[in-house]
Amino acid sequence: MSKLVIVGTVAFDAIETPFGKTDKILGGAATYIGLSASNFNVDSAAVSIVGGDFPQDYLDLLENRNIDIEGIEIVKDGKTFFWSGKYHNDMNSRDTLVTELNVLEHFNPKVPESYQDADVVMLGNLHPAVQQGVLDQMTKKPKLAILDTMNFWMDIALDDLLSVIKNVDVITINDEEARQLSGEYSLVVAARKIHEMGPKYVVIKKGEHGALLFHNGNVFYAPALPLEEVFDPTGAGDTFAGGFAGYLAKTGDYSFENMKTAVIYGSTLASFCVEKFGTERMQNLTDKEIYKRLDQFKSLTQFDIELT
Repeated sequence: MSKLVIVGTVAFDAIETPFGKTDKILGGAATYIGLSASNFNVDSAAVSIVGGDFPQDYLDLLENRNIDIEGIEIVKDGKTFFWSGKYHNDMNSRDTLVTELNVLEHFNPKVPESYQDADVVMLGNLHPAVQQGVLDQMTKKPKLAILDTMNFWMDIALDDLLSVIKNVDVITINDEEARQLSGEYSLVVAARKIHEMGPKYVVIKKGEHGALLFHNGNVFYAPALPLEEVFDPTGAGDTFAGGFAGYLAKTGDYSFENMKTAVIYGSTLASFCVEKFGTERMQNLTDKEIYKRLDQFKSLTQFDIELT
């Protein structure tokens, strides 16, 4: 069985959308990535940090989804990373109300020894120096290293980001971030420039408008499934990344053709994530539900046309 290392935040979120609001609930990039990847029966480990205020029930939830938590450091006298945000009516934009780094401020990731030879490494959204620190702990070069990042790191740690980007195979970012990183408005040109920075594959997420996969001049587009209701977009990008990484770890096929399928799986799982607040929908997702929605994706995108 392939090993997958997932690095990112395990955290508390408090979310407000036009549909309601929550108190502190389970969140964090590594949480969403892990729950999503757990649908593929891969040997995964989460590498993160939490405080003594983090409930054992949440750790048990991850373990019950076969996510190894040895790499989650618990600082007994510290507090867990906390983020609070409010979404606007269009659900595409949000305001950050509170960010408390707490124990994350001094996070020094420690990859468990048994996972230092992992085939796939999924570097969730963190300081790029931390992401590089994880790659440095691997005893052999991963078959696939995937990096997620955001515009915040482009603003304050661009040199570190460009350095770690050289060492990964895939980068996943949204359209706004791709434009900022490349300095180009056209996403096709932006992807080409980012490709020249190091990654063989560039995935550009466009939220409700789907995702694009670029590789050596080839482009693949996956739409987002039209949904009747979107309650909470938090974690959708991380859920996409978890589905993408989990499928590739399961199949061990890192070709462009197989990455197309990985993008579809990522989009499918992200479509579930937004249906309830936080991780609630992802906690009890079944294979039957996933396959039914994959079939919907197939129907959405498949057609016959006679070219004359």
